[in-house]
Formats: sequence, structure tokens, C-alpha cells
Amino acid sequence: MNKKASRMKRALKLRSNIKRLGTNRLSVHKTSKHIYAQVITENGTVTVASASTTQADIKSAVKSTGNIESAVLVGKAVADKAIAAGITEVTFDRSGFKYHGRVKALADAAREAGLKF
Repeated sequence: MNKKASRMKRALKLRSNIKRLGTNRLSVHKTSKHIYAQVITENGTVTVASASTTQADIKSAVKSTGNIESAVLVGKAVADKAIAAGITEVTFDRSGFKYHGRVKALADAAREAGLKF
């Protein structure tokens, strides 16, 4: 099993547990250049809020889009949008990525901005 297949297996296991809980989820995806976050409803059909380093306001605020500083901005932005949409509690879906570095920075920033998970 290669690295991507292992990550996808972990992500599937995590998502099945979140689906059983029936809560909104904060889903994170990262590449070497960008990081993406979105808040998805409990049934998984509607994206309530989203933010990424490809957006012009976040991209212009940082020197590089593939670092912890940009992940913090994405976390704050997605939390602000979710709270504005009326969602304050979510379950964190790290998409099989390890909880450190940019993923951890995004989660901590979202918590500081007011999301509870």
C-alpha cells in the first residue's frame, strides 16, 4: 500500500465515524502548495463555508501559501464564515493527514476564532 492509499484508508475510517455522529464537519485538504478547508453539513451535501490559500485576500497576505502562517489565516477565515452562517460546533475531519504542522495550525486557529470541536 502506498502513501496515498494509506491516507485514503484513514480518511474513510474517520469519515464513517463522523457520519455516524451526524454532525457538521470541518474538512481539510492540503497539497504542497496550498491548503483548503470547508465546513460541510451533517448529510454531506452542502458546503456552508470554505476558505483556501488560492483566494486572493489570503494569497496576498502571505509570502508563501504552503506554510503554517497561511494555514492559520485559512483557519481563521473558515471559522469566521461558519460562525456567520450560524454554525459554532463542528467535527474536525483531517482527511487522513497527520495532526501536526499545517493541519494542527489550521485547527488551532479555527478554535481561537470561535469554532468548537
